[in-house]
Amino acid sequence: MKRLVLLIGALLPIACSETRTEDAPAPSPPAAEAEMAAIRPEPAFIPQTAPLSRNSEIAGIFTTSALNAQVLRLETALARAQAFHGVIPQSAADAISAAAMLENIPQAEIDAEYAIVRHRMVAFLNVFRRSLDEDSANYLHYGATTVDLYDSAAMLQMREAVFEIIEDLRTIELQLFELADRYKNTPMIGRTLGQHALPITFGKKLSGYIGENRRHIDRLAGLLERIERSISMKGAVGSYLGMGPEGLNVEARMAVELGLPAPYPDDWHASRDVFAEFALVQAMIARTYGRLGQEIFLLQMTDIGSVVEQLPSGAVGSSTMPHKVNPFLSEALIQHSRRIPRLAEIVLDDMINFFERDNTSRPNRAIGDVALATEEMLGDTSRLISRLRVNEGRMAENLQRSHGWILTQRIVFAVQDDLGREAAEQRLRNLATGAAETGASLREAIEGDAVLSSLFAPEDLERLLDPGTYLGLDAELVDAVIAEARAARLTDPVRGENP
Repeated sequence: MKRLVLLIGALLPIACSETRTEDAPAPSPPAAEAEMAAIRPEPAFIPQTAPLSRNSEIAGIFTTSALNAQVLRLETALARAQAFHGVIPQSAADAISAAAMLENIPQAEIDAEYAIVRHRMVAFLNVFRRSLDEDSANYLHYGATTVDLYDSAAMLQMREAVFEIIEDLRTIELQLFELADRYKNTPMIGRTLGQHALPITFGKKLSGYIGENRRHIDRLAGLLERIERSISMKGAVGSYLGMGPEGLNVEARMAVELGLPAPYPDDWHASRDVFAEFALVQAMIARTYGRLGQEIFLLQMTDIGSVVEQLPSGAVGSSTMPHKVNPFLSEALIQHSRRIPRLAEIVLDDMINFFERDNTSRPNRAIGDVALATEEMLGDTSRLISRLRVNEGRMAENLQRSHGWILTQRIVFAVQDDLGREAAEQRLRNLATGAAETGASLREAIEGDAVLSSLFAPEDLERLLDPGTYLGLDAELVDAVIAEARAARLTDPVRGENP
């Protein structure tokens, strides 16, 4: 019975309530209580930052209706720019602007027209022209070409998606701030190549993800600048044929109408590098959080037990083993990190294109697939962080699993002035090899070595063999990482009025 109680106590979720009801069993004997206290997780630390909701903002960005709205914005901006430079009458631009409403281009009518003409831009324009007078209709889409409109519309969609992703990353950043600050002094074992190496703190581990997350925000900010400069209105083969002698000025003015910076002068349609960067940055983000998911997955293994992913109320860990609290969201992050880079490859492949502008419509759909998958992954990441419960007691236990041998570096530093660095390292290495056979602790090995034992007073050895006092500058590192990220948040690109 005692073993069963201990087993259940070790496997319950960390955030489980310890409040007894009237029907609860009597307290365990003192000996059992003492043993349970050694393995029972500490009370849960609940971060204050709310996790991301399950609402999909990005799904709305890539609907057919949203795409049509972007094309209407572009047609309006083009007409205004052309009127500004005297290419078309101002009255035509005003009429096009006034008619540029989704209700004037019902999707059912566009679909019916497409069934006849088999060209999506022509179908769109034919329906739109029905809401214009004949003279104004003649100046709609004047000198423009399909790829200019749809690739520019894709850029506007990507711009909105980048703002959404940045917002999500900023929320995750705040969640990581809270956890890292809370556990910046909590010792745990650091592992290299799967082996116990030196003590670190859990906050220090999390600070690495804060830095990586921040660099992704920086990458997206740089990408945003390139997206905003990628509005294009250069005509059929990219040389402004059909746009007239004011083509360069019209394109620049069109960007102004959209509230965007001056467009790139080159005809980038065949290169597709900005599209590829959009997808590849998200692939990198997926790898970051796939790594987090894998690390959390491993840290909550029964044999490690440093953290637990608390299941939502009513959730079941296993269909046949009631004691299990299986990883859920951490496993999902691993899968996201496999899928998103594969989707990104589709967009990357489109960089190898045909001549000036071929094959530029269907691959555009992949950018929405990537963004939707990234949004789902970031939502899972945020919820995982909010459910993470830390077992400081188990971390402390794991620090002792090597019986002190993780502190050999500290002992070397303590005796190198007496023995020399190389000789000290070799002596500790020899002792470690012997201990692998005998199972001796580092303290026992030192006390059994005449040379080393003569160099330490008992109280000095006690201090040196406490892993909690050998944490380097982990707490200061965490503070520095958080401070730098907080400062950077002040200049992050935030959503303004959509163009």
